[in-house]
Amino acid sequence: MSNLEPKLAIPQDILTPKQIVTELNKYIIGQDNAKKAVAIALRNRWRRQNVEGDIRQEIMPNNIILIGPTGVGKTEIARRLAKLAGAPFIKIEATKYTEVGYVGRDVESMIRDLMESAVKMVKEEQEEKIKTKAEKNAEDRILNILIPPVKDDDSEEEDNKETREKFRSMLKNGIMDDREIELEITQQGPNGMAVMGPMGMDDMGINIQEMLGNMMPKKRKKRKIKVKDAMPILIKEEADKLIDMDAVLKDALFRTENSGIVFIDEIDKVAVSNSKSGGGEVSREGVQRDLLPIVEGSAVNTKHGIVKTDHILFIASGAFHVSKPSDLIPELQGRFPIRVELNSLTEDDFVKILTIPENALIKQYQALLETEGVELVFEESGIKQIARTAAHVNEEVTNIGARRLHTILTTLLEDILFNAPGDLGDMNTAIDEQFVRDHLDAIATSTDLSKYIL
Repeated sequence: MSNLEPKLAIPQDILTPKQIVTELNKYIIGQDNAKKAVAIALRNRWRRQNVEGDIRQEIMPNNIILIGPTGVGKTEIARRLAKLAGAPFIKIEATKYTEVGYVGRDVESMIRDLMESAVKMVKEEQEEKIKTKAEKNAEDRILNILIPPVKDDDSEEEDNKETREKFRSMLKNGIMDDREIELEITQQGPNGMAVMGPMGMDDMGINIQEMLGNMMPKKRKKRKIKVKDAMPILIKEEADKLIDMDAVLKDALFRTENSGIVFIDEIDKVAVSNSKSGGGEVSREGVQRDLLPIVEGSAVNTKHGIVKTDHILFIASGAFHVSKPSDLIPELQGRFPIRVELNSLTEDDFVKILTIPENALIKQYQALLETEGVELVFEESGIKQIARTAAHVNEEVTNIGARRLHTILTTLLEDILFNAPGDLGDMNTAIDEQFVRDHLDAIATSTDLSKYIL
């Protein structure tokens, strides 16, 4: 790798494994083993990039399987990890893919989606950097329409400059927003005819219009448009001129190959139990075999170039209620050396989930009702009763983890949410233990009702 190639943007003094866990703790309760495993995996991406010599290419990512029931934080851990890393990230469900020869998406499409994610990420970063210049260029184009520049007469040119600066100030202050100007705009053509080809070509986004786009001139049409509507169009056009797409694609390819994260959910659904057989089982095993070279390391064709998957981090997750990790084909098992079992959530965990995270459900409902001028107060006794009810229903009906809190709170606060803001009357907006019992006890104690309502 040459010294000119970019390195992962993870400073050494930030995002140590302990700091990663601290950040994850803001949103995810418990599951310390899983947090520790993903924190080490993320930090190792940066460590590898700073290894000198040929051994760097030999250091492979330690892919992870997160094992645990639904609603315990598997997906949330991966999602928060990607935000911390600032890395290209996609979440996919294993059940969406089929082996080659069957109708459906092929597994290589996940790498194409990851590359698209990286291109979008890098382009947005570049747009932010040149935003000020693009805005100024857009202003200049509007000013050229309002006040055509004068070059022949020096005195007129000076007056023209003063007038332009006055108009520029009016533009920035929004005074000119409703003024109409005639603007030449590139017309958006039809999507074009899709190219039919081998399985999976549809995922590459190849179409007739894209292939012929550089050969055929784009149509431009003059339209009368208000200044406030013209500005975003012109800013985008100017930004596109300023951004070096070759550099964007090169950076995106590097990030995809060296810091990309693919989260494969429901991998247990493609595991084949030894006690079963049939066409469906064969198809599931086929998905595993197609997935194997991607995880081991292969080259995937995308419309932006060939992506090597050797150093992409794969995090898989599954409940493994029916099957178990050993039901995956041995070769695939070997490519996920780190296995972490997530614990079922307890009543105490539910109390913490309701109160501690920055995006806690209670805080969300309080913020929603605050917009209506309604102050929603959750007493400690009420929070404990909600947690107790969630744990009880999970135990008696189906364990869906923290997702049970969503259904319980929606049912609990239904009348307040419906009647706010004007018709609350004497309705109590202090949620204590008695309030929770009055609204949920009859449902929670009836197994039949709980199945459908909670």
